[in-house]
Amino acid sequence: MPKQLFKRFTPNHETIRNHKHLKVFGQLLQDPNLWHMNRRSVAGAFAVGLFWAFIPMPFQMIAAAATAIPFRVNMPISLALVWITNPFTMPPMFYFSYLVGTWMMGTPASNEAFEPTMEWFKHSMGSIWEPLYLGSLVCGLLAALIGYISIRGLWRMHIISNWKNRRGSK
Repeated sequence: MPKQLFKRFTPNHETIRNHKHLKVFGQLLQDPNLWHMNRRSVAGAFAVGLFWAFIPMPFQMIAAAATAIPFRVNMPISLALVWITNPFTMPPMFYFSYLVGTWMMGTPASNEAFEPTMEWFKHSMGSIWEPLYLGSLVCGLLAALIGYISIRGLWRMHIISNWKNRRGSK
């Protein structure tokens, strides 16, 4: 069940191998472990994807791919999870990360009203980047840990359920 569910919603090998931004990895994308669907690979992919989803930077997919390769986790899932951050989810995720950062640094949050203009970003980034990135790092690590543990646990529960069903049907 989990394997089929993940396969249904993840892009295929060729789509990823031929992606214009991921071609920089060349032969590294040929590793079969990057495409396996097992408990370790999928849980690791959740950790990688959720971590990079919380880091405010351009080209999160490249960072997720660069992390998935050495850890040998499922690349399609890692890349798909990065898309949790989209224009609708970015503001609340990054604002929450910013608040976590200000709390950890012991500094007050900025009372400046947000304006989606380049002028506001130029003016405000000097004061908000440290708490934003600290909070993003902490939130990303926590999301990665929770995702990894949750997927491992859910996968295990599914396997145990299948074993019980097989035992009961004999």
